[in-house]
Formats: sequence, C-alpha cells, structure tokens
Amino acid sequence: MTATLAPQRIWLTGATSGIGRALAERLLDDGHRVALSARSAEGLAALTEGRDNALAVPLDITDREAVAAAGERIDAAFGGLELVLLNAGTCEYLDARDFDVDLIERVFAPNFHGALYAIEAALPLLRQARDRDGSRPLLAATSSASAYVALPRAEAYGASKAALTYFMESLRLDLAAEAIDVSVIHPGFVKTPLTDRNDFPMPMRVGVETAVEAILEGLARRALDIHFPKRFTYLVKLMGILPPGLRFRLGKRMIRDRDTEAAGDQT
Repeated sequence: MTATLAPQRIWLTGATSGIGRALAERLLDDGHRVALSARSAEGLAALTEGRDNALAVPLDITDREAVAAAGERIDAAFGGLELVLLNAGTCEYLDARDFDVDLIERVFAPNFHGALYAIEAALPLLRQARDRDGSRPLLAATSSASAYVALPRAEAYGASKAALTYFMESLRLDLAAEAIDVSVIHPGFVKTPLTDRNDFPMPMRVGVETAVEAILEGLARRALDIHFPKRFTYLVKLMGILPPGLRFRLGKRMIRDRDTEAAGDQT
C-alpha cells in the first residue's frame, strides 16, 4: 500500500542524497510545497528544476546563523510549516586505538547540533501553522537503529544518534501541551551512497523506496517511533534490553581483528 500525506508545507533537510533525495522527489510528486535544504546548491537546483512547489534553501546545517536565515526565508515563502523532517547527517567510524576527537566532533556537528539549530529555526514556523490554520504540526528527525544499542566502532555515530533520539523524545513530552507532535525515525541499513562506503556486512539492507514508504506511512500515523525493516530493528531493540553482560558478549563477537585484516590485505 502506498503511503500518502495530506498536502502540507514541509521543510526537509539532507535533501540531495540517499533517503533525503528519495523523500524529496516523492513529496514533490505528491504535490506538497517543500523547502529543500542541503549543502549543494547545484544538487538542489537539479532537484527543484521545473517544480513550482519546490523551494531550494541551500545551507550548511552546522552553521547556526545559516540555519536561522533559512528559517526566515522559508517563513517568507510559506508562512508556516505543517511538517519539518530533519534528515541531514553523516557517518564516520572510530578506531579506539587511534582515538580521534575531531572525528567525533565532525559526526556530532550535523547529526546532533545541526538538528538543534534546525529545530530552533523550525519551531516558530510550526507554531505559526498551528495558530493560523488550526493544524497539528509534526516535527520528525532521522536517528538510527544504532541508537537502540551500543555497537563496535559506532562511538561517534551511535552516540550522536542516541543523543538525538533522547532529545527528540524529551522534546515530545514538552511539546505535547502545544499540540505539536514529534516522531523519531530509526532506520536499519538502507542502500545509499553513505552506506555504500561501509566496510562490513549490512544484514537486511533495504532500498530507498522501502525506506520512503515506511517513513511516510509512519508520519501519516504520527508514529512515535518509525523503525524499519522491522525484522532487523526488532532484533536490535531486543539486543538493547538484554542484561549488560550478555550485550557485552554479543557486541564483542562483532569486533573485527584489525591486525588480522591488515595481514590479509597484504597477501
């Protein structure tokens, strides 16, 4: 069954690649008015060409002033938002033997702090739509199934996504009194240019079309936790509630022997 949303004014970040691009094309095809943000102005121009319902708003999500200016531009063009979908993010994996704080900060900058800047800019627009139109707006952000359980080499990525999940779930409690809903999206592995760089097996990886359907269906239901593919995410959720000792033993089995791999690469 194809998921659909009633026509809305939407702000989507991370719009030019992977899940974000597939979402952007689908939302535009479905007739929504969509403000699309990403770093690549060229990519946004190609995505919005010939589409009267698209607004290209290039920005670096880690630049708080740029994000605030983007919010003002969207306000001038749309006069409010029914849906904000924060999808911008990155991934780098940490080798604890070469501990790199710069890497961790690079990952947190878009995945967590960038989301905070966008929320700061978006909340007035969500409130504006609620007050003017009587709508019940929705704020959603893409976290990761890695937020459910600690995984090897995921100190930076997993922690940034876990922070985002906690923040959004806490914000959901406070925004409920304002009639603003909050959804958190926890994808498993999705085939995108980002995951194509991974150097490890990705069980049950799905295509972006599957991801888009799951996200739109969850948003239409205003689901608190939109996670997919469920045969994978339920396993990760289960692992996350196991006793710490058992989680530790299972997690150790996923650790790769770097020295063995290096020796293998030289043969």
